[in-house]
Amino acid sequence: MDSLQDFEISNTNPSTTLTPNFPANLSITTVTATTNTNPSATASSSSPSSSSSTSPSTLSRYENQKRRDWNTFGQYLRNHRPPLSLSRCSGAHVLEFLRYLDQFGKTKVHTPLCPFFGHPNPPAPCPCPLRQAWGSLDALIGRLRAAFEEHGGKPEANPFGARPVRLYLREVRDSQAKARGISYEKKKRKRPPQASPLPPPNVNQNQ
Repeated sequence: MDSLQDFEISNTNPSTTLTPNFPANLSITTVTATTNTNPSATASSSSPSSSSSTSPSTLSRYENQKRRDWNTFGQYLRNHRPPLSLSRCSGAHVLEFLRYLDQFGKTKVHTPLCPFFGHPNPPAPCPCPLRQAWGSLDALIGRLRAAFEEHGGKPEANPFGARPVRLYLREVRDSQAKARGISYEKKKRKRPPQASPLPPPNVNQNQ
C-alpha cells in the first residue's frame, strides 16, 4: 500500500452483509519464480552494482506469492464500496474477502443432500459447488498476516489474525473434512528410537 487514506464506513457492524463492487478478474494466483539461463544476464547480475539491490527474480516463491496476495487484497480495498483504507480494515472485511474468493475455488465440497457426501473419491460427477480449499485459505491468511506487519501494521491490530477469521477457518476445515470424507489432522512425527545406553565396561579389579 503506497498510502493510507481514511474513508468513512457507512456500516461497521461485522454481522452486516456488505456488497462490494469487485472486478471480474480479481483472483489469487500462484507465482512461480523463473531462472534466467542467459549467460550474459548471469554475468551482469554478478557485478557489484547489481548485487547491492534485490531483484524481484531473486525472491523466493513464498515471497513472490505473498507480494501477489498483498497486491490483490489492496485491489480489493480500492474496489470496495464504500472504499476502505487499510487502517479501517477489520476481521469482518477479511471474511468478506475470503467468501468472495470462493467463486474461484476448484475444490468440490459436497452438500449433505449429495449421495457422495463424505466420500473421498466420488465415482461420478455431481452438481455440488466448487470452493476454495481450507488449506489454500489457511496459507493465504498466513501470508497476508505476515505482509500486514511487514507494511507497518501493528500485530495487535492485524485483521488477518482476528478471532472471527480464526473461527471461520476452523469452521471451513471441519465442514470440508466431513463433506469430502478426509481428515485434516496433522500427523504426529515419529521420534527416532533412542539408542540404549552402553553398559559400563567390566573392570577387573584383581589386576
